[in-house]
Amino acid sequence: MEFLSEYLGFLARTVTVVIALLVVFAGIASLRAKGRRKGGGHLQVTRLNDLYKGLRERLEAALLDKDGLKRLRKQQARDEKAERKAKAKNKAVDAKGRVFVLDFDGDIKASATESLRHEITALLTLATPKDEVVLRLESGGGMVHSYGLASSQLARIRQAGVPLTVCVDKVAASGGYMMACIGEKIVSAPFAVLGSIGVVAQLPNLHRLLRKHDIDVELHTAGEYKRTLTVFGENTEKGREKFQEDLDITHRLFKNFVVHYRPQLSIDEVATGEVWLGVAALERKLVDEIKTSDEYLAEKARTAELFHLHYAERKSLTERVGLAASGAFEQVVGRLWNKLAEARFW
Repeated sequence: MEFLSEYLGFLARTVTVVIALLVVFAGIASLRAKGRRKGGGHLQVTRLNDLYKGLRERLEAALLDKDGLKRLRKQQARDEKAERKAKAKNKAVDAKGRVFVLDFDGDIKASATESLRHEITALLTLATPKDEVVLRLESGGGMVHSYGLASSQLARIRQAGVPLTVCVDKVAASGGYMMACIGEKIVSAPFAVLGSIGVVAQLPNLHRLLRKHDIDVELHTAGEYKRTLTVFGENTEKGREKFQEDLDITHRLFKNFVVHYRPQLSIDEVATGEVWLGVAALERKLVDEIKTSDEYLAEKARTAELFHLHYAERKSLTERVGLAASGAFEQVVGRLWNKLAEARFW
């Protein structure tokens, strides 16, 4: 017991020292960050062809014997040399096209828009109509104005005359489909969820509960419809009608937006708020092709140079420590949840 007591005391002192050091470092980083300009970041560019080539070479090295691998490498070197000579000799031979790959993982506020706008600004300085932009999109939708801005960023690509392909592996619904429909081509995985061309809004009303406990809430407005429905006040039928009218207007704008980019749709049939899986979405012309993004990009890599663009915001030490702590907490909770789920399953 004495040993255990000493050990716990030592552990407590160690944890205290570590926390104190983290606080000091965070304070120093915060002071240094005050003099820096906010919103700084950098563009990361990864050549995906090299990634695919590396995967193939590792597999070849694992499957072939030493002599077979040597022969293969010699043949590959000869092919590459012949290709370079052909290009140097015949100036009319076009170089490989370029494909710029972007990712958008959407939350309710479409927070990824901040990175997306920088990535699009960068690629539009070089991209031409001979190139292609591929957006790997995953989003279940969210706020109207947030996804409206995200969609406007993609519209810049179309306005520049650069072909845009949107790949959906899991979900592009509501605001996510608002973004997806801008693509000249939409490629969907077989079981991806698409659609939800509709508008929803809800809020609780606590007026009766407050009245029951003799609590009054005063709301003063200037303008008849400054507030239509409220959380604490008594809602009126006139306010409900105005609120529904606003939803209908937004839905009509949503439908017009989708029809502008996908005129082949029977909009009244698909703008019901329903969602469809990839194959069913293809039948309704919500998408153009059934294929995963991996398959699509792997095919493109045979004839084009693929570049993955990601704009990363510079994070302060405080933010990095916070993210690390948050990630560790999520991992612990995830492991506990998985164990509980396994226990229930078995």
